[in-house]
Amino acid sequence: MLYHLLYPLHTTISAFNVFRYITFRTIYASLTAFLICFLFGPWVIRKLSYMQIGQYIRDDGPQSHHQKAGTPTMGGTLIIGSVAGATLLWADLSNVFMWITLLVLLGFGAIGFIDDYLMQVKKHSKGLTARGKLFLQTLLALIAGLLLVLSPDFSTQVTVPFFKNISLNLSWGYVFFAAFVIVGASNAVNLTDGLDGLAIGPTIIAAVTYMIFAYVAGHMKIADYLQINYVALSGEVTVFCGALAGAGLGFLWFNAYPAQIFMGDVGSLSLGASLGTVAVITKQEILLALVGGLFVIEALSVIFQVSFFKMTNGKRIFRMAPLHHHFELKGWPEPKVIVRFWIIAIALALISLSTLKLR
Repeated sequence: MLYHLLYPLHTTISAFNVFRYITFRTIYASLTAFLICFLFGPWVIRKLSYMQIGQYIRDDGPQSHHQKAGTPTMGGTLIIGSVAGATLLWADLSNVFMWITLLVLLGFGAIGFIDDYLMQVKKHSKGLTARGKLFLQTLLALIAGLLLVLSPDFSTQVTVPFFKNISLNLSWGYVFFAAFVIVGASNAVNLTDGLDGLAIGPTIIAAVTYMIFAYVAGHMKIADYLQINYVALSGEVTVFCGALAGAGLGFLWFNAYPAQIFMGDVGSLSLGASLGTVAVITKQEILLALVGGLFVIEALSVIFQVSFFKMTNGKRIFRMAPLHHHFELKGWPEPKVIVRFWIIAIALALISLSTLKLR
C-alpha cells in the first residue's frame, strides 16, 4: 500500500525513491510485523484468557506439561494478522505472488482456526477429523499450485540441490508436486509445535533463509551468477518472508519458555504452508527438506513410531513421538530441548545457503 501511495511521488520528493528497493521494504515489513505482534500481544493474551480458550494437555504426555493446561492458545491469529498487515503495507500489491502467498497464509489459517475453534470453544475433543483437515489442506494447496503454474513465465522445472544440471519438467504434474510440498510443510510444522517456542524458532530461521533465496531468485544478474533459476517477480516475496520473520520474533516474545500463549493449529498450519509456498515460488522446493530439516525429522519420528508400533504389536522406537517428547522423557529439561533443536535448525539453514555456491 505504501509502495503504491508513496513511490510515485519520488519524481517530486527524491526521498521516496527508497520505496523502490525490496531490501528497504523488507526491513520495514519485518519491523512492522514485529511491532504489531509486540504491541497487540498482551491484549490478545487477555482476550483469549477471558474467553477461556486454553491449551488442552494430553493425559499421556509428559507430566511436566500438565501445568501448561489453560494457557491461552490460538495465538496464531496474532501472527497471521501481523504478517498480512505488514505485507499489505509494504509489498508491491500488483505482484501476483503476493496474493498467492497471502491466500495460502489466510486459507490454511482458516482451516487451523476451524480446528482450534471446534476443539477449544465448542469442546469437540478432536476438532476437525484428520481426513477432513487433510482434504481442505489439499484442496487449497492444489488451488495455489494451479495459480502458480498459470502465472506468466513460471517454470515447472524442479531442480536438485547441489546439482546444477539435474532438473525435471513436471508440466501440469507440478500442480500436484507443489500441493505436496505445501501440505507436507504445513503438517510438519504442526507436529513440531509441542514445546514453548520450539516451532516458531525454526520458522523464523527458515523464513530468513528463504528471504535470501527469494531475493537472489528474483534478481536476474545474481541468479545468473549463482547459476540458479531466475524467477521473474519472485524478489517481492522477500518482503513477505521478512514479515514472517518479524511476526515470528514478536510472537516469540510471548511464546518463549515459559509460554504466555501458544499458536495453535491456526498458527502452525498457516506458517508451514506459507514456507512451502515460498519454497515453490523461489524454485527451492526440494531444499525445503533441508532448510526445514527439523520439521522433517519431527514428522518422520511420528511416521516411524506409528508404523513400527503397528508392525510390532505395540513396540516403540522412541519413548514418545514427536521426537522432542522423547528427549523430554529421557530427562532433558524443556528449555534445553528447545535451544538444542534451534541450534540444529540454524546449522541446517547454513548448509542450505551453501548450496548457492556448491553446484
